[in-house]
Amino acid sequence: MQQELQIAVEAAQRAGKIILRKFGELSKSAIHPKEYKDFVTDIDHESESAIMDIISRAFPRDGFLCEESGDREGASGRRWIIDPLDGTLNFIHSFPVFSVSIALEGADGELAAAVIYQPLQEELFTATRGEGAKLNGASISVSDRHDPQHLLIATGIPFKEYHYLDEYVAMLKDVARDSAGIRRAGSAAIDLAYTACGRFDGFFEYKIFPWDYAAGVLLVREAGGIVTGFDGAHDVFRHHSIIAGNPVTHPMLREKAKKHFTQNLLS
Repeated sequence: MQQELQIAVEAAQRAGKIILRKFGELSKSAIHPKEYKDFVTDIDHESESAIMDIISRAFPRDGFLCEESGDREGASGRRWIIDPLDGTLNFIHSFPVFSVSIALEGADGELAAAVIYQPLQEELFTATRGEGAKLNGASISVSDRHDPQHLLIATGIPFKEYHYLDEYVAMLKDVARDSAGIRRAGSAAIDLAYTACGRFDGFFEYKIFPWDYAAGVLLVREAGGIVTGFDGAHDVFRHHSIIAGNPVTHPMLREKAKKHFTQNLLS
């Protein structure tokens, strides 16, 4: 996987340069509504095209699942899962929290390599299956904190769909009581990367998509953490809900999800 990881890093860094070129200077004409309360910019498209071009030249038989251009099958059975700008709304508002997320799913359906890059901070998170996770080349691991008085938990707040808002708010209140604080950064990729390196002790979000979390899932698992859906399933692609944390915080968050989300929302 070293060649794959190297190509993913090259692609992420190229996308980062494209993103930084327009950070703080994005014109209104470059912002387009995608659906209700969801936006895409010309930079999203340019960044995604650059990533796909670099990967396609190196691995022409691989497929893609991209936030902006959708699903494209490949002959190899492998696919690259790409979010060219995770945190687009932050980027639009010049809020300096956004990232590039690239993951490789193997022909066996398991995540094999991952890169999350924060261009402003020049932080490069990488992981390959069975070989651990790294930040700028140094090994990282999930936190070993377990006392609720010290736990910092990340989440994503619903912004488009509200049929589960009551359940989410009830869980949020419960987590707030059993933690030192909650953060909402606006980029699930960053939330998961920060969980992998121990900045956050756990993360949960309901209703997100593979390009948001694929790379982060591998990072957390390779850093010694646990990631499942709200239903406890290892296959997080089934229901698009995520609970990630260390061996103490993950079960705690999982129990709260079971307590507050009805069975039809869990499955």
